[in-house]
Amino acid sequence: MKIIHTADWHIGQTFFDYDRKAEHNKFLEWLKRQVRELQVDLLLLAGDVFDSPNPSAESQRIYYHFLRDITADNPDLQIIIIAGNHDSAARLEAPNPLLESMNVSVRGVIKRTNEGEIDFDYLTVPLNKGGYCLAVPYLRQGDYPDAGSYTQGVQQMYETLYERMKDKKGPIIAMGHLQATGSEISENDRSERTIIGGLECISPGSFAEEIAYTALGHLHRAQRVSGRENVRYAGSPLPMSFAEKNNKQGVTFIEITGSTGIKRIGFDAPVKLLSIPAEPAPFDKALEEIVNLPEGEITETSPYLEIKILLTEPDPSLRHNIEEALKTKSVRLARVAAVTPKRDTGMQAITYEQLQTINPMDIATDIFRRRFSGKEMPTEMKTLLQKVIQEIEI
Repeated sequence: MKIIHTADWHIGQTFFDYDRKAEHNKFLEWLKRQVRELQVDLLLLAGDVFDSPNPSAESQRIYYHFLRDITADNPDLQIIIIAGNHDSAARLEAPNPLLESMNVSVRGVIKRTNEGEIDFDYLTVPLNKGGYCLAVPYLRQGDYPDAGSYTQGVQQMYETLYERMKDKKGPIIAMGHLQATGSEISENDRSERTIIGGLECISPGSFAEEIAYTALGHLHRAQRVSGRENVRYAGSPLPMSFAEKNNKQGVTFIEITGSTGIKRIGFDAPVKLLSIPAEPAPFDKALEEIVNLPEGEITETSPYLEIKILLTEPDPSLRHNIEEALKTKSVRLARVAAVTPKRDTGMQAITYEQLQTINPMDIATDIFRRRFSGKEMPTEMKTLLQKVIQEIEI
């Protein structure tokens, strides 16, 4: 059985207000070629199909056109899709009667039997080539067995599903959208933050060693989990933030014969992410690197640009000056990250009563000095701030 594992498409995402439709279309065209050329039997999509639980009509059109085209081109292909935390489980499942006729199974909602028990049969999808898939979507509070905590409940969900199927013929595959203990997230990346406070890290031990392959979604960096070769995140096909600019995009290809063979297939994302300088620097230093950026017109494949500026005092004209410097460059300015020098504030905790005695203007001027290397707040700014304080106090 030949399998492709992919996840975290986030169709409909805008990158700092830039539309990514063309990028998603290029990835999906590439994916269709991989499925056809490799003669794939099973395509696994491990959640976060869309970037929003209420995707636009255009985003849904991209998704359903892909399903129509790939199933028409590959009549024997089976597709299993689970919902992620960005998806609306009910919306994703709504077309199931139609999709099932195309050999597409979507699992998003945790259904219950008439007795109120979890319908484990619904989460077990028979595979056309033999075996079963434990298709577990992103689990919200109450979706899992009552086991005292989120992590214990999720673990019991997988253990119960496996116990029910372990004596059946054929390989068992598991799917999930979660954060596994021992996995790596991108530094300062809000797009893949932990899901439920500190409760969501699931032990890889939740997935029995006998499971042939576990296809995970949620984290955007492709990786093995805790050294388990057959427990993997496929990663996102496009970088979702500048924190992910060095991630390697692609899908995971699995071939199950007597054993499980796994390899990575790289996808060259059509739009690059540039971040200059390497460390925040004053504008004149950043300008030296701007000069070296490629010249030309801006196109749909022009890189997205992040510029990191070190500020020692307020500069209202900063963005305008950067845009002027970029006028002839073939890049799309996405983000200006203005950073102030880190300083030891030396501030001590005070009581509410003490706070009430402090003049708001004194607080503002003190913060200004700390943030901008001891400089005094300009008189004009003080005047405007004082007017605001007076209006609030009236």
